[in-house]
Amino acid sequence: MKIALVNPFWTYEGSIYFGCRQPHLPLELGYSKALLEKAGHEVLMLDGQLQGLDNEALAGRVAAFAPKMTVVTTAPTYLFWRCAPPELRVPAEFLTLLGKRGGRTVAVGPHGSATPAPTLRKLGVDILVRGECEEIVAALAEAADWSGVRSTAYLENGELVGNGPVHASSFVDHPALSWPTEWLQGHHHHHHRFDDMQSGLGAEVEASRGCPYNCSFCAKIDFRDGYRRRDHDAIVEEIDQLIAQGVGYIYFIDEIFLPQKALLEALVDRDIRFGVQTRIDLWKPDLLELLGAAGCVSIEAGLESLTVEGREMLAKRCRLGTEELAELLIKARRHVPFVQANLIGVVQDEQALIDYWRNYLISHGVWANEPVPLYPYPSSPSYREIWGEPDDLAWERAHAHYLNSFKTFSDIQDKRPRPLKELEDACCKV
Repeated sequence: MKIALVNPFWTYEGSIYFGCRQPHLPLELGYSKALLEKAGHEVLMLDGQLQGLDNEALAGRVAAFAPKMTVVTTAPTYLFWRCAPPELRVPAEFLTLLGKRGGRTVAVGPHGSATPAPTLRKLGVDILVRGECEEIVAALAEAADWSGVRSTAYLENGELVGNGPVHASSFVDHPALSWPTEWLQGHHHHHHRFDDMQSGLGAEVEASRGCPYNCSFCAKIDFRDGYRRRDHDAIVEEIDQLIAQGVGYIYFIDEIFLPQKALLEALVDRDIRFGVQTRIDLWKPDLLELLGAAGCVSIEAGLESLTVEGREMLAKRCRLGTEELAELLIKARRHVPFVQANLIGVVQDEQALIDYWRNYLISHGVWANEPVPLYPYPSSPSYREIWGEPDDLAWERAHAHYLNSFKTFSDIQDKRPRPLKELEDACCKV
């Protein structure tokens, strides 16, 4: 079967989107492609940003390929499923331009995982995957009757039909991914890298998936939840292939990059630099030293709050005090050129305390950002604590609450993000 996998051309005007706006590898499509080709399918994989193709051009490429099935993402790569653009205007625009020329249509991403009915109505796709998508996409390709494929949802006579819970893939046995060299040549961005010795192309790699913690702000309940570690040999093979293609920096998208001594020791011997996102309280000083020796040049550490009370409110399950966390961050900075303590705005943290600890960390070489306002994504515990299980208006409710709660926003957002309905009116079907 001929199958098209499409990461649309993302634009963010007026969006609250917190994620990086540079191109990144669409890992969910890469895994899907590997599984589909292993089963004998012919696959066209497209990425609007990496290939410099707008949604009209992408639709034309897909139509010329004449697939029986087209898969489109609702978030720009697995890295940002937990902070996806709430609005569906970009995938909706691509699907509108594609029309009936792409065969049966499938949506994958966090929106359909948390709120399947409105996602189906807004996008007009035939079916969507709930949860991690690659194995279910492969199952859809093999099934003549999609109604029995697990972890999917579709509309029948306007009513939602769901097949089982959200899906968590095996992941541990996922193969090494291979990316077109021309894609990598368009990937000059080194994600979350701020030192001044950048060389080579950038790429993203996934060494583990999921997180054993359940922080209140983290939007992962409906996908990427349980912690799994990928096969070591597959990771190293993938990294070696990237190095051979000219990649000089990789970013591990793992929700929580835990100390993996074997992987770090393998990276010591390779000409590669990398960045991670992690919890600093899970690292010992000797492993922080090994992390630096392995080539880590960027740590994004989820501190979130500068008080015990604030971290408890966010359900961080952190056993260390602020002083101990600060000292670990400073120790990490001795081995890694850039260390950031991520902060989220919580009422428990008084401004004077924020200013003190930010200044203390910054004076020791650790960057601590201004606390970012918290967006209650429907797949986060914070949403469910306020409103319960997400319904068909969950995204609209969360968006309105966010806009009404804050006067200032993240420094990467527009001065004031636009209402969700306004963002979606031009393209979405509802």
